[in-house]
Amino acid sequence: MVSATISESEIALREKQFFVNDGILPPESIGLLTPTTLDTPVSEMQRRYKKDGYLLVKNVLPREDVLRVRQKYFEKLAPTGCLAPSTKPVEGIFDMTQNRFNFPGVGAGPPDMTGSDPEVAKQFNDLALEAHHEDWYKEDLCHHPALHEFVAKLTGWGENTLSIRRTLLRNNMPQNTAIGVHYDQIFLRHGEDTFVTAWVPIGDISIEGGGLIYLETGHDIGEQTEREFMERAKAAGMTDQEVKDAYNANMMSGGLLDVGPLRYAKKYGRRWLLTPYEAGDVVFHNPYAIHASCINHDPKNVIRLGTDLRYVDSSRPWDTRWSNILEPGDGL
Repeated sequence: MVSATISESEIALREKQFFVNDGILPPESIGLLTPTTLDTPVSEMQRRYKKDGYLLVKNVLPREDVLRVRQKYFEKLAPTGCLAPSTKPVEGIFDMTQNRFNFPGVGAGPPDMTGSDPEVAKQFNDLALEAHHEDWYKEDLCHHPALHEFVAKLTGWGENTLSIRRTLLRNNMPQNTAIGVHYDQIFLRHGEDTFVTAWVPIGDISIEGGGLIYLETGHDIGEQTEREFMERAKAAGMTDQEVKDAYNANMMSGGLLDVGPLRYAKKYGRRWLLTPYEAGDVVFHNPYAIHASCINHDPKNVIRLGTDLRYVDSSRPWDTRWSNILEPGDGL
């Protein structure tokens, strides 16, 4: 579904190459995410969120607060040798002399560990998981009052707005495996499909740097896909518990719709929407918004860092399995 007119920004976009797990996105398969300013009327924000399935809002969080979290994160991971010598932790520049397979990304699928050092990879993975429990992350970012207040206003939930504890703090080294195609309801099926995901880039992410990409108006496909999954699962005689499982027999490995965004875009004739992100930006998306990420090809070898936060209306049924901070093997 290509727009009839193409802006100068989109023409410039098509001059770049965007790598995904199954190849390079062709020019006709890419477009730009539409940004929203913080002073936009709430009613207009709500209209855009409903229409597009996402809302990219600029400067929701104070830039300095986000960069402080980035600084703390890379100070914690620095002992693994992932950072380039003579660079500052807040910059998060990957040391390209290192074996990138030693530094697997959380939630990006099974890492290719070919030729990796198991001890370094384990140290890196352990530290990345430990970061979820640090106060500078779980309190200063995940429960940031500016973010909480914005969600309460956007949704109209007010005092019932709850930030759930399980989050996904993801890093992505240059050229490592990217996140495959999915929608979030797959993983939160034990509650209503009314939650809001807030994806927070922790630092600036160049347009080639592996930030999230969204399938244009893909939430309609997500809703249809979920209905079809449920019908097939029930027809196969699965129990209610099995049907709700993100990794049931009707799903791909890891709960994905596809590992390859290129193939998925061609299947539905939709574009992937991209943008550069700045520290302070937040993308809010609904449970059926289909998204993935590009492989990180940042020209300065910047490590992509971001987190998935989720908000629910505490007065309504929600997936309480997500009440606890991420732990290895929690099955979610």
